[in-house]
Amino acid sequence: MKIAVPVERYPQEGRVAATPETVKKYKAMGFDVVVEKNAGLASRFIDDEYVAAGATLAPDMASTFADADVVLMVRRPLAEERSLMKKGATVITMADPHAHKDDIKAMAEAGLTTFTMEFMPRITRAQVMDVLSSQANLAGYQAVVEATYAYHRAFPMMMTAAGTVPAARVFVMGAGVAGLQAIATARRLGAVVTATDVRPAAKEQVASLGAKFIAVEDDEFKAAETAAGYAKPMSAEYQAKQAKLVAEHIKKQDVVITTALIPGRQAPRLVTAEMVASMKPGSVLVDLAVEHGGNVEGSVPGEVVDTANGVAIVGYVNLAAKIPASASALYSKNLLAFFETLVDKETKTFAPKWDDDIVKATLITRDGAIVHPALLS
Repeated sequence: MKIAVPVERYPQEGRVAATPETVKKYKAMGFDVVVEKNAGLASRFIDDEYVAAGATLAPDMASTFADADVVLMVRRPLAEERSLMKKGATVITMADPHAHKDDIKAMAEAGLTTFTMEFMPRITRAQVMDVLSSQANLAGYQAVVEATYAYHRAFPMMMTAAGTVPAARVFVMGAGVAGLQAIATARRLGAVVTATDVRPAAKEQVASLGAKFIAVEDDEFKAAETAAGYAKPMSAEYQAKQAKLVAEHIKKQDVVITTALIPGRQAPRLVTAEMVASMKPGSVLVDLAVEHGGNVEGSVPGEVVDTANGVAIVGYVNLAAKIPASASALYSKNLLAFFETLVDKETKTFAPKWDDDIVKATLITRDGAIVHPALLS
């Protein structure tokens, strides 16, 4: 059976779906692995390393996909890539299906069996396969790195003979995986950090990292978390109270990092234009949700917007891909762990158990149709 690993062709996508380390594991399971030339170059994995791991190099996209039974990708395949895949091939990727339903329909029509890693259930045995966590963790870190660059000042307090540099005040909105890593990273750099989230469990997590928790802690707040650990949409009344509290807090901040996402829905608006206008010149906002509508009013995907009052709104997309070597190392291990559940260990064949909870949760197209309930409405 042939496993294909292509070059990722989305703009600014430097990640790769398999590293030389994971290629060795696929080979050990008895599968042939074909890697497109320079697939790992942006992640600092050179072709010679893949060959040494047992992969075969393909000179172009067509030969990479030719007769491939399984295709490992970071992003969903483009139209020209789909056209080169054989009917019945299995694609394992991050398809972002809620935002790209036309592409998912096209994948079904092409006869592809597609698994999307973002739908991985949050159960114990799937933790090692959780791409959202592995990539969000890196995005949270990178958000702080981008903020330090745009801030043009030092983060830690520095006492010198020439005077004292005050510590940066950083406010993180959303204390999921990305937010918690942003808090931890900003704290390591010496910033004074505050954070907010609508999930009650986040308060203790924020405090454990040395940051102060900011929220309206009423009865609605105490019930604002789903069984799966995601934030629930909040009422208009709560949002108004929280917005008032946040508006006053934001005025005093040097850096604001927003990370709030709700699966399958547009990102909630957390920072209004009025809040941005209230910030001091030289302040920075980093919007991690910019690709899904944005948490910050005025953020633009892929750009840094300089406002009239001297505030920078950083809207870089796909922040994990800005550190592709680390991101690829983690993502490729997520894929490998998932792939292993699809293999019959006795016969060493690719044999998904279609009634398995992980398979059912991540399978979105099969036999020419979209099959995931969340995508059928």
